[in-house]
Amino acid sequence: MTAGGATPKTVAVLSGGVGGAKLVLGMSREISAERLLVVANTADDFKHLGFHISPDIDTLIYTLANLANNEHGWGRANESWSFMEALEVLGGETWFNLGDGDLAMHVERTRRLTAGESLTDVTAALADALGIGVKILPMTDDRVTTIVETTTGPLMFQHYFVRERCEPEVRGFRFDGIQDARPNPGFIDALRSGRIGAVIIAPSNPFVSVDPILDLPGIRAALNNMNGPVIAVSPIVKGSAIKGPAAKMMRELGIRANVSAVAQHYRGLVDIIVIDEADRDFEEQIRALGIDVLVTNTVMRTLEDRRNLARFCLGAI
Repeated sequence: MTAGGATPKTVAVLSGGVGGAKLVLGMSREISAERLLVVANTADDFKHLGFHISPDIDTLIYTLANLANNEHGWGRANESWSFMEALEVLGGETWFNLGDGDLAMHVERTRRLTAGESLTDVTAALADALGIGVKILPMTDDRVTTIVETTTGPLMFQHYFVRERCEPEVRGFRFDGIQDARPNPGFIDALRSGRIGAVIIAPSNPFVSVDPILDLPGIRAALNNMNGPVIAVSPIVKGSAIKGPAAKMMRELGIRANVSAVAQHYRGLVDIIVIDEADRDFEEQIRALGIDVLVTNTVMRTLEDRRNLARFCLGAI
C-alpha cells in the first residue's frame, strides 16, 4: 500500500523474446507479481508440424521459471533431441528445432487451443503449472502474422529469422490480420481504467516485437491518454543489437543503427528513453525530439544487471 492506503498501480511491460524476458525477470525480483503485467508479442506465432508455436511467450515462461537455455537464447535448458533426430530420419522439416521438453509445451498448447480455450487462458495455465506468479498476456487472442518483406520476397518472421538466418535483405514489414485483431482486454481495459501506472517498452526489436503490440487497434491512443509515463529501453547499444537482427534491419531500411533512431521511432509515444552509458553522446540529440533521456548500464549479462536495470526503470516512474 502507498501513503494514504492507495493500492500501488500496475507496471506493464511490453515484451518480445530474449531481451524483454531478461528485463521482466529483473522486474519480477523488484516488485510483487501482483503489480507486474507482461504483454507478449504474438505476431511471431506460427503453425509448425501441426503445433501452435508461441516463441516469445515461451521465452518469457522459461525465463521466469528458471528453465531457459541461456546458451542458445531459446528453448529449455538441459534439453534432449530424440524427436528431432527421429524426424530427420523420416525426412521431416528440421529447420526449426523442437527439443523433447519444449515439445511438450507446444503439444499441450495446441491441445487446449483446439479444445476451444483462448491463448490467454492457455498461457495462464502453462505459466501457473510452472509456478509463475507474474501475469503474462498475449497481445491478442486473434491471429496476427508478421511478414518480413525482403529482396527475395515476403517471408513469415520465423522463416526469415530461423530458416533463412536473417540473411535476406529487409525492405519492410507488415502485420497480417492486425486491423481486425482485438487487443487483449486484460491490457487495454487496464490502460483505459487507469489501473496501469506506467508502461515500459522492453529492449526488444522495435519493428517486429514491439510494433505489433503498439499497432493493435486502440493501443496507441490508450497509451497517449494514460496518466503515467511510457518508458522505452533501447535495444541498440553502440550501433549494435544485443540480441537479434534489429541493427541489421535498420541499416537495410536506410535508418542509422543508433539510439537516436530508436527514439525517433518511438517519438510521440514515449516520454522517456533509457540508453546505455556507451551512448551518452546521443543524449542531447534525443532530448531535441522532446523525449527525456536516462542513462545507465542496459547490457544485462547477469541477474544483478537485470535487477539493476529494472530498479532503474522503476525509479523513473
